[in-house]
Amino acid sequence: MSLYLDVHTIEGGVSADDVAGAHAADLATQEAHGVRYLKYWVDEQAGKIFCLVEAPDAEAANTVHREAHGLVADEIYPVTEFE
Repeated sequence: MSLYLDVHTIEGGVSADDVAGAHAADLATQEAHGVRYLKYWVDEQAGKIFCLVEAPDAEAANTVHREAHGLVADEIYPVTEFE
């Protein structure tokens, strides 16, 4: 499994409540794809959402978003966690 950080940009801003709902949908969908959404961050005014996800590949992570709520990431970066 690899670790990815994905970035979404929502024109006009986004509410933390809406993102929480989308994240819950990701959690309900992820297991079928071997994906684990770990954490997310929101900048409501800028309309930015950042998701940290463990997945076999970037496409599997995006598939969960697509099936759960349709908001696929604009960018996905492989990342490495350091202590």
